[in-house]
Amino acid sequence: MNLALADLMPLLPEIFLLTAVSFILIFDLFLSDARRYITYTLTLLALLGCGWLTFTTATGMPTYAMHGMFVDDMLSDVLKLMLYLTVAIVLVYSRDYIRQRGMFQGEFFSLILFATLGMMVMISASNFLTLYIGLELMSLSLYALVALQRDSAIASEAAMKYFVLGALASGMLLYGMSMLYGATGTLDISKMAGVLQQGLGNNVVLVFGLVFIIAGLAFKLGVAPFHMWIPDVYHGAPTAITLFIGTASKIAALGFVFRILAQGLQSLSPDWQSMLVIMAVLSMAIGNITAIAQTNLKRMLAYSTISHMGFLLLGLLAADINGYTSAMFYMLTYVLTSLGSFGMIMLLSRKGFEADKLDDLKGLNQRSPWYAFIMLLLMFSLAGIPPTVGFYAKLSVLQAVVNAGYVWLAVVAVIFSLIGAFYYLRVVKLMYFDKPYDHHPIKPQADFGVLMSANGLGMLALGILPQPLMAICAYAIGKSL
Repeated sequence: MNLALADLMPLLPEIFLLTAVSFILIFDLFLSDARRYITYTLTLLALLGCGWLTFTTATGMPTYAMHGMFVDDMLSDVLKLMLYLTVAIVLVYSRDYIRQRGMFQGEFFSLILFATLGMMVMISASNFLTLYIGLELMSLSLYALVALQRDSAIASEAAMKYFVLGALASGMLLYGMSMLYGATGTLDISKMAGVLQQGLGNNVVLVFGLVFIIAGLAFKLGVAPFHMWIPDVYHGAPTAITLFIGTASKIAALGFVFRILAQGLQSLSPDWQSMLVIMAVLSMAIGNITAIAQTNLKRMLAYSTISHMGFLLLGLLAADINGYTSAMFYMLTYVLTSLGSFGMIMLLSRKGFEADKLDDLKGLNQRSPWYAFIMLLLMFSLAGIPPTVGFYAKLSVLQAVVNAGYVWLAVVAVIFSLIGAFYYLRVVKLMYFDKPYDHHPIKPQADFGVLMSANGLGMLALGILPQPLMAICAYAIGKSL
């Protein structure tokens, strides 16, 4: 295989990140613990470099490389830029948390970057082989990250559950891909779409393979009935790792779903729409109802994630440009809200104390009125209360699903959204109307405080002016799918 320069240009961000993480891995060996901040700085610079390369190589038109196995288009560029921003915010929020727990090591940063590389490959893959390679690179890094706190029994248990269930889901996904290959004779997503449009594939084998594909995708998104790993992993993993899994990996999963369903299997949309309807209703029901019974904040947010992924499916099952645009907007705004929510847990945590129980939020307004207000904005956004961006995100998804003819599904979604508002407003009640248990002062580092404030206020700003981000999502979808 001869590699031309044209083959390498679309891959420049991936090549740069692989080179950077290899350098960081070796350079870190020669650093003492007192100088580990250099590794942290280099990791942020690597993400900045990736962002610059992604932005400068963006052409607006799909560019294929590596014999059609890799694509650089507007969808991949927007999702990657959001991914870099998300990982950078995760690192800033996590810095003091992991330092206090002895995890401020080169392995943490290297695994974060390797997982990010896998996510980038997933987002830009245009062949099932490339998709699977990216998925496994991300998954293996995440398994190791969850188990990074080796002395923690709960983290080890979470890592084992994640590994076993993740391996099962990967096997189902691979089996589904093999059946699609057998039915169409190609692993190339664009060619597969062409074969399906012409009606040349074996329909029985295609639908069989589609069931396994949907099951694998559902696991990666964390929707019911393939949600069982989310509460245990979110609860058991260190909060810094939970934050990374709950945000960055969701962006990659969205790109993964777009490549397979919206690009490759769009012709089979009548078959996969019915499956998504069932999973959407189950996710909203299980997520919202079970979250009410939780006393642990991380588990509550885990079940909240399941319900939000159910809402995301509403946009996807519309199976048109408006639906995909609303799904992308929903995911990006959800990721920003989750960053702030888990970041607040790390803000309130300290050495020897995990602020992951609902009672730990009691009286937060008396301890810090500003951060109580930021948490209020985040909870309002998750609940979908105006004028935060969560309201507009849910509204756009509901409009897409109504336009697709699923009016009853929109009604069900609104009912479960009202049920979900209870446990978000309970957090606000605890912060503003209960007396504090903990009187420890809240004094974050300057960059953490500024970023957390911007994160919370961003939910308000995007809720008042959602059009620019929605326009970016629509442009990316329109140019790529």
